[in-house]
Amino acid sequence: MAAEVRTVRERYAAALRHGYGASPHTVRAYLGDLDDFANHLELDDDSTWSGVQLADIRSWLAHMAEGGKSRSTLARRGAAIRTFFAWAHRTGLVDHNPALRLASARPASTLPEVLDVADASHLLDVAQLRADSGDPLDLRDWAMAELLYATGIRVGELTGVDVGDIDMAELTVRVVGKGNKERVVPFGVPAMSALNAWLDTGRMACAPRDGCALFVGRRGGRVDQRQVRDAIHALAGLASVPDIAPHALRHTAATHLLQGGSDLRTVQEILGHASLTTTQRYTHVTADRLRSAYQLAHPRA
Repeated sequence: MAAEVRTVRERYAAALRHGYGASPHTVRAYLGDLDDFANHLELDDDSTWSGVQLADIRSWLAHMAEGGKSRSTLARRGAAIRTFFAWAHRTGLVDHNPALRLASARPASTLPEVLDVADASHLLDVAQLRADSGDPLDLRDWAMAELLYATGIRVGELTGVDVGDIDMAELTVRVVGKGNKERVVPFGVPAMSALNAWLDTGRMACAPRDGCALFVGRRGGRVDQRQVRDAIHALAGLASVPDIAPHALRHTAATHLLQGGSDLRTVQEILGHASLTTTQRYTHVTADRLRSAYQLAHPRA
């Protein structure tokens, strides 16, 4: 892309960060989508953006669909382009918004694999047993796993938690979610025990360079999402449960809350969903299990 388009890209990146409050992950994804769209249409200067038509956007999406991109990817990329052209029209970069009539692609409603209660408990038991070694990172991984499952927070939210965000008296953690929205999420006694062990012993042994960060690595730097993923994958392997990503612990927590009788609104607040529709996806999981149990148990099923 030529310098002029990169200038547009930089202005758009600044708008995403400061105007929309988008997370670094969202900014990278949306800019990547914009680059892909520009390369597909061979856009090379500011003036060509005004010539983009709805048919061009549909052609780009169709090209990706033919290439095997998933429905969720197409939905995300369509949203990225709608956001870009809304911004471009508002700032005068284009004189019309070609994405205004672009239909929203519905992402697939499938959820990542969810652990059942027994497997989730076993994974956390294994994490606790491994932490008995006293190794600082084993203590950290136990605390991270317990907190992820207890609260259903996102991995990016976990890595951003500071020591001061934990309230041991109230058993709550304050997190900053999408759109820089803060929420306070409760956790239970098992997570408290794991956090206390990490804070009392493990964290100080890592000589944290960041005095605020709750979770740090062996060299003292704040953990990143890759380190959290590696830790959860390792624990799943040790526990011989289905190999899951940390985000699956969020889905597991939501599913278990609903199975335990929690209402959708409460789960929505805990997870930080902007829309109740997002939370309602978990009712399909619980309904499927309810149906299976019914068919096994009822004589007239």
